[in-house]
Amino acid sequence: MIRFDVLSIFPEMFSSPLNYSLLKKAQDRGLLQILLHNIRDWTKDKHKMTDDAPYGGGCGMVMKVEPIERALSEIRDPDRSSVVVLMTPQGEPFVQQTAMDLANFQQVILVCGRYEGFDERIRLHLADREISIGDYILTGGELSALVVIDAVSRLIPGVLGNDVSLEAESFSRGLLEYPQYTRPASYKGWSVPDVLISGNHAQIEHWKRVEALRRTWRRRPDLIEKLNLTAADRHILEKIKLGDI
Repeated sequence: MIRFDVLSIFPEMFSSPLNYSLLKKAQDRGLLQILLHNIRDWTKDKHKMTDDAPYGGGCGMVMKVEPIERALSEIRDPDRSSVVVLMTPQGEPFVQQTAMDLANFQQVILVCGRYEGFDERIRLHLADREISIGDYILTGGELSALVVIDAVSRLIPGVLGNDVSLEAESFSRGLLEYPQYTRPASYKGWSVPDVLISGNHAQIEHWKRVEALRRTWRRRPDLIEKLNLTAADRHILEKIKLGDI
């Protein structure tokens, strides 16, 4: 079981998303645990300040090191393998491999930033990783933390209910997923490819591989460059590029 601990000054933001669908079911079944913590609970001043003006001047406010250090000292479980993650636009890009890495820990602590960012000492002395979900700026790290929780939770055995489907999803094997269809076979003249209703499983699997390569090459050619393609895949890809398949 993975335990997520989320540090935020707005923990109420998580209540609704975490109480629906697969995440709710997984918590009810004891497959994962999600604990929400208010950083203000570890402040010691009467105003419960979690931020202050930056040394050297500049606009905005900076998240203070003291309350976060106190929180982590109390929350981090010495009996679990744990990782402290800062949710920040300066972090490494969050990709499927990152989710897989985090799924190997028993405790994932997500620290949600606000204002102009973190006191650098939090990065240097308290965090194990920094993660960004994209090259854009959000008002805080809460939405990013929800993305990480969702992506990592799906990798826990039993959460999806069908672990085979997990292996076939986009990014799990480095390629975007092939096109999917369901009933009816024809709607307003829009038809399902004949191969998918042919019953020929070998042809269907070949079609899926071709379409996954085609879609990835067209939409995310950067992913193709990172893959160790088989000779058969390279042959298919060349035919795709030439328009012969």
